[in-house]
Amino acid sequence: MLYRKITKRIEEYFSSDSDRMLLIDGARQIGKSYIIRYVGKNTFSNFIEINMEEDKLGDRVFADAKTTKDFYMALSIVAGDKMKERENTLVFIDEIQAYDHLLTLVKFLMKEKRFTYVASGSLLGVTLKNTQSVPIGSLDVQHMYPMDFEEFLYANGVGELAIKAMRESFNKQEALSEAMHNKIMDLFRKYLLVGGLPKAVEVFVESRNVVEFRSIQKEAYDLYGVDASKYEEEHNKKLKIRRIFDMIPSNLENKKKRVVIKDIEDKKWKRSNDYLDEFDYLISAGIALEVKAISTPTYPMVENSGKNLLKLYLNDVGILSGIFYRNNIKAIMSDINSINLGSVYETVVAQELKAHGYGLYYYDNKKNGEVDYLIDDADNLSNIPIEVKSGKDYTIHSALDKFLSNNEYNIKKAYVLSNERNVYVENEIIYMPIYYVMFFHNISNVIEEFLD
Repeated sequence: MLYRKITKRIEEYFSSDSDRMLLIDGARQIGKSYIIRYVGKNTFSNFIEINMEEDKLGDRVFADAKTTKDFYMALSIVAGDKMKERENTLVFIDEIQAYDHLLTLVKFLMKEKRFTYVASGSLLGVTLKNTQSVPIGSLDVQHMYPMDFEEFLYANGVGELAIKAMRESFNKQEALSEAMHNKIMDLFRKYLLVGGLPKAVEVFVESRNVVEFRSIQKEAYDLYGVDASKYEEEHNKKLKIRRIFDMIPSNLENKKKRVVIKDIEDKKWKRSNDYLDEFDYLISAGIALEVKAISTPTYPMVENSGKNLLKLYLNDVGILSGIFYRNNIKAIMSDINSINLGSVYETVVAQELKAHGYGLYYYDNKKNGEVDYLIDDADNLSNIPIEVKSGKDYTIHSALDKFLSNNEYNIKKAYVLSNERNVYVENEIIYMPIYYVMFFHNISNVIEEFLD
């Protein structure tokens, strides 16, 4: 059983008397169904699971369940013997977005409180935008992501006491011992190879078989592409979702790493606004992470961002390293000078920050250059710039220096994350090892996905 942080949230929901249905949203292959199933079966004596994607492709028992009576009737067909009291019966609606009328029905199911419900979904953002009656106040949406680095450490036998000690060192801005640093850096590099797809992590832990976990990553990547193509066909639109998705790795190899709009259809007159639906699909599906450009970093950044100069990262660093390096692990594990790991490092930081509640932004200014990431600093009503360095020249960051020199931005601190062990502060910049990003958490945890 792989440790997942969201387990606690699911357990809290099951022990509450909430009038909102918990819905775990996220990309496919990240373990949503598995963790709900695991906690649900250990909590309720009667566990009912219905996969609506399978139902839609099969008997379509729930296709016409537009009222609660219809829903109960359909449920009784597939699991009538398990429909007991609310206290001991859990109904798990997997892939609820397959039938958008079920999202409308949530309000009434929760109001009647006949059973305890939990749901999972993909493409929730897209589905809700197309749902006529959005069940505002009836859904408790929790976003789930691939396993983060802390979860990866637990999977590889690093104990709670060790991680607690690391967190204390981070809070005190202290370095780990050299032996501990070397151990964690070794695991961090392996995380760049394996990523956070649960099946890939399980294979790595059990066998260390590179070919096998690369196969799992490729399967997930191919599945995301197929889903994109299928979505285009189902909605009868000449969208270019698959093309944009396929472009992500090559874009990340470029210096700017931005989506090059004219390359999508080889049409120079196209603008980012022409592809808003495509971007929304990839982001809402959880298979791509968007990083928005900010030229004037005022708080909160969500009010000053747009789709122009957009960067897209894959949702899992293991998938990206697999595309780049296939079964050759030397590029990452041997620290080869001729290979630039910048895009891989930026991807893992994007993955960590997003999983820990941050919106993703970067600073872009024609005069001053780019800073890799900006995160909101609620305490000072400002923001915190972050530079990610994969090489030895981690102290060279001209764009960050120019950014900090602007007194109008009211910047109180900045971070440079690198492979170096030492932690120190110089000119308002906190230098620390890259793995400390695991302890960056957005306390306010404001969800911005549906505010754009």
